[in-house]
Amino acid sequence: MKKIAEDFFKKNWIDVPPRDGKRSGAYCSGPVASMHPYLFLNFVGKQNDVLTLAHELGHGCHHQLRLKNGDLNEHSRMTTEEVASVFGEMLVFQDMLAALKDDKAKLCLIASKVGDMINTAIRQIAFHFFETRAHNERQNGEVSEERLCEIWMEEMKASLGDYVEVGDDCKYIWSQVGHFFFLPFYVYAYSFADCLVNSLYQVYQEGKVKDFPQKYLHLLSQTAIGDYEKILKPFDLNVNDPKFWNKGLKLISSYLDELERLDKKLSK
Repeated sequence: MKKIAEDFFKKNWIDVPPRDGKRSGAYCSGPVASMHPYLFLNFVGKQNDVLTLAHELGHGCHHQLRLKNGDLNEHSRMTTEEVASVFGEMLVFQDMLAALKDDKAKLCLIASKVGDMINTAIRQIAFHFFETRAHNERQNGEVSEERLCEIWMEEMKASLGDYVEVGDDCKYIWSQVGHFFFLPFYVYAYSFADCLVNSLYQVYQEGKVKDFPQKYLHLLSQTAIGDYEKILKPFDLNVNDPKFWNKGLKLISSYLDELERLDKKLSK
């Protein structure tokens, strides 16, 4: 992955700084398989910018690993499109965490990462439930603005539980989620990829899969042309088995346990 990623730096395939007229956020653009992609960032050197760079580099490396598949097979299915990006982000997060000596700094980094993981694995599923209900009701006629807000609030409250207050100032947030409009049902892909990556990372840490790096790179090269059962078999993962999903969610719970441990330690 390092070797593939180096091209993006050496050959200036990354548009780095924010500037007037440039859209916000970050994006990897690879229009066709026969050309390399570009990364568009708004990088100012913050901790989160480093993780965002790792995320978008994952997309870029994923694209490069699929080059030989040809233009018609260039695009992976939605549910695997985020795998390389989230895995790359996880590797860099682990490296950043290992370099920290201060417990407060560790707590802040883990808290930020856990917030992102919960947002990806839990909140995006709530987004998916909202989207599904909205489309189902639309089959019976026009869905009013007020009804969309009702569905949104119901799903947000269900996902956050009894201990988080969801006020009326949140009811229009659905209108700001671009994926609902330009790529319906994409939000599910984030949750799928996050749990898949968490499970893959757990397998990687366990060290039970021989030649894991080579098998992982091969998996990325096959995401657009291989079915799940085939490409995940070398890792002994089965997406139809609840254990697969629980394995990914356990990684999140382990970080929550670490947060509680650090908090108690710092509170003494």
